[in-house]
Amino acid sequence: MAILTQVRDPRVQGVTVTGVEMDPDMRAATVHVSVMGSPAKEELALKGLASSAGFLQAQVAERIETRYTPRLKFKLDSGVKRSIEIARVLSEVMPASSSGAANESAEGAAAGPPVPGEPAGSMDGPNREKTEEHA
Repeated sequence: MAILTQVRDPRVQGVTVTGVEMDPDMRAATVHVSVMGSPAKEELALKGLASSAGFLQAQVAERIETRYTPRLKFKLDSGVKRSIEIARVLSEVMPASSSGAANESAEGAAAGPPVPGEPAGSMDGPNREKTEEHA
């Protein structure tokens, strides 16, 4: 919360905390962040967070009751960007393959439901001849 609302560094924009890993002794924490924007913007945001670490540690100290306030280290988490890229690629690929599936299901729907008392493969029209040839 403090990163989003209280840090006044202009470099810290578009930052989302994706996770925090605490050291076993609780003296240090690695804060995983995602930054929307170019790699240069990511680097600027990380530098801004590093320079704001003292302020953020003070904010953490006010909110938790521990013997030591953890030292904050910031690490870029590119998982969010990777998932957005994967979704983009899938959206380009899926319409081409899903339209083929839609055509197949439309053809199957045109045949209609099976008629009671007739063999499963029998149909009227041009497909009937194919069925009778196999019988």
